[in-house]
Amino acid sequence: MSKWWEVLLDSNVQFPAPSTFPRGGLVKEDYVFESAGDRTEVRLSELFAPGKNSLVIYNMMFPRWTEDLRAGATGGETAKLPLAEQPCPSCTSVVDGLEGAALHLAERTNLVVIAKASPDRLGTYAQERGWRDLQLLSSRKNTFNRDYLAETPSGVQRAVLHVFSRNKDEIQHHWTSEMTFKRGDTSSLDPVWAIFGVLDLTLEGRGDSATYPKMQY
Repeated sequence: MSKWWEVLLDSNVQFPAPSTFPRGGLVKEDYVFESAGDRTEVRLSELFAPGKNSLVIYNMMFPRWTEDLRAGATGGETAKLPLAEQPCPSCTSVVDGLEGAALHLAERTNLVVIAKASPDRLGTYAQERGWRDLQLLSSRKNTFNRDYLAETPSGVQRAVLHVFSRNKDEIQHHWTSEMTFKRGDTSSLDPVWAIFGVLDLTLEGRGDSATYPKMQY
């Protein structure tokens, strides 16, 4: 077996299935979000469809990390925003992949994408990217991001993946991608980040990720 395969297999050992984890603590409140575009209010409890008791949430960085100087959007309304207020290119790549899987996942579980950006900005960006099947929500009016560490005390956004579970009338936190709390370590997003899963199969591997992925090519 080649050395790079050994490294890949060893790296996969660190990700035990979240289904094996004990249940976490109860959520402190039924957070109210705003739907992208139309601003319809949606409670956390309403994100669980009948018969589906798991909820996967991806917190995307919109606005992006303040030190991320990768190029922003090249057209549309999003391109008119200051670079620091535009979405993260890496998060955009993750959500692009989730959009493709959204209809398949909806048969088995609940999936939403949350951002701190306003519903209008989030809805506009979704239209520009062609995101039609994902449920996108703004957390601008609640403390969800701060409470679940997708936002630093200074207000900087983080890319974080969460799993919540419903047990009768209770909602519990189940799992969070804690490795993403370390700036630059996206390894715990690998299960939902298709591009790196494919690149890991190649002889060249991921290559230089400092400027990759991009919002436009």
